[in-house]
Amino acid sequence: MSEEKETKAANELEEIIKSGGITAGKEGNAIHCLSIVGQIEGHYALGEGQKATKYEHLIPLLVSIEESEDVKGLLVILNTMGGDVEAGLALAELIASMKKPTVTLVLGGGHSIGVPLAVAGKRSFMVPSATMTIHPVRINGTVLGAPQTYRYFHDMQGRIVDFVCRHSNISKEVLEELMMCPDMIATDIGSIINGNEAVEHGLIDEVGGLDAALTALHDMIRQKTV
Repeated sequence: MSEEKETKAANELEEIIKSGGITAGKEGNAIHCLSIVGQIEGHYALGEGQKATKYEHLIPLLVSIEESEDVKGLLVILNTMGGDVEAGLALAELIASMKKPTVTLVLGGGHSIGVPLAVAGKRSFMVPSATMTIHPVRINGTVLGAPQTYRYFHDMQGRIVDFVCRHSNISKEVLEELMMCPDMIATDIGSIINGNEAVEHGLIDEVGGLDAALTALHDMIRQKTV
């Protein structure tokens, strides 16, 4: 391997380590692949040994992708257990508001606050074996048993439901029914659905993997440049 190729490979590896993503393709006609994995870290740092996606790293990265003349589209690959609700929703809103072609692909899991992220792209894909856990808003730690607390939970859940319904074809009634299902998750309420079920409910656009997601993204890029 030449010194130039070694330097390029080292730079790409460093980019992946720092941001969980990489820009691929020819200069001036590239796409950026961004992975959202593990738990989405928000206002509080997670403990050592936990795989995390830090939202404060992704926000400036998404801005730079939107402003880059070389990057023509964004592929977001998800395998996340969820995490900080406000951080996850903030990232979803940012992705949804981008003008550039965006495609999301769920591999493994798109659980909890990963659901809004999964539908944030202009097109969404999910492999058949992947799953989504859909449940009401929950919080860890000390909770005050006051009306204001329950109102906060209700309002936050309403914002999530509204976002998901605006960026997918699922109805509010079906989504809330899945959220409140009492007999699918042990010691909890909610639903676990696979890729085919997500498409049937209108939550995800299409069952498919990397090839389907990349094909859709390149088609969107071509349509935008025509």
